[in-house]
Amino acid sequence: MVPKAVLRAFLVVGICSLLWWTFRPLPSSHAVFTESLQSIDLLSPASNHGQKTSELYASRAAHDLCSVHGYSAFVPKSPPSERKVYDLLMINDELDFLEIRLDALYEYVDYFIIVESAKTFQANSKPLILKENWGRFRRYYDKIIYHELTFPSTFDPHRAWDYEDLQRDAPFDQVMLSLDEPRAPNKGDVLIVADVDEIPRPQTLLVLRYCNFPRRLTLSSKFYYYSFQFLHTGPEWQHPQATYYQGHRTLKPTNLRNGDGGIRPFRFLERGVLSNSGWHCSSCFPTIDQFLNKMASFSHRWMNREEYRDKDKIAAAVREGKDLWGREQDQFVRVENNQDMPPLVLKEPNRFGYMISRDGPSAGFVDYNGE
Repeated sequence: MVPKAVLRAFLVVGICSLLWWTFRPLPSSHAVFTESLQSIDLLSPASNHGQKTSELYASRAAHDLCSVHGYSAFVPKSPPSERKVYDLLMINDELDFLEIRLDALYEYVDYFIIVESAKTFQANSKPLILKENWGRFRRYYDKIIYHELTFPSTFDPHRAWDYEDLQRDAPFDQVMLSLDEPRAPNKGDVLIVADVDEIPRPQTLLVLRYCNFPRRLTLSSKFYYYSFQFLHTGPEWQHPQATYYQGHRTLKPTNLRNGDGGIRPFRFLERGVLSNSGWHCSSCFPTIDQFLNKMASFSHRWMNREEYRDKDKIAAAVREGKDLWGREQDQFVRVENNQDMPPLVLKEPNRFGYMISRDGPSAGFVDYNGE
């Protein structure tokens, strides 16, 4: 018979080992390098450059890229050996941001699955803005999978979040699971879950395509407000998220974004963070009408009260880089001559001037003349 003292010792060692394993520092929390892509010796994998895909995954460049972030290189399990990247989006009326996103990520994403709804999160009817402006995105047609949200007969909403969750999950539930080859997902393919204005850096997409990353990976982003002129003083924005396709075990987009789903005790072990992974510009609109439209679509109903819908107050807050709703945790610093912006904004500053500077009486809004 084993002495009680020995059993206690084994129990203590087991508990200590479990605590160490649970709370050990994870090697998955790293910053994404922001040097130009030309300095990374990898071809853009979503483009046809003629090099065998298997050679890219097995290359020294892929190994080095992954190891610097604490990851191992991804090894395709079976043909087709190409690991696909899906960008799962829902859209309201953010057409400028959609174009900026498509321009930045087109060479690094295989398919953009975009779901548009004819209802707001408050169940009000709204136009299908993307569908009405479809021709604007002609150059990206080959990689866009557009879907108008359908409302299942079993859908029984009790709150605004129910509408948001339905639309958030729709790129997976209503689109991805119904795709045929060659667009159908294979195990190990990358899924990015994001709002349109949460744009990963192209460098981040290389890490996702070539590396084995945690099942619940947060792509924390630089957090700008109103324009790329005002940077949040607090922590980075904790979105988008990325995961990989696992058949019926795949994390749903809403679960991934909210940090729930799966087996509760194991969620912590599945997490990882890549800091400086992208850009998030909240409420970066060219018109006050769009600003008001977003407020009307908020799941947070209190943010759409009449006291916050005054155009002069909105313009003043935007011009000064102040939070319209007076939230103390949301403070911003002014960034002059910012060069850390998505490529299309840098290439066309006149076209996207409102994203670069909010100075002047109009606060950069094209439908507001100032006080």
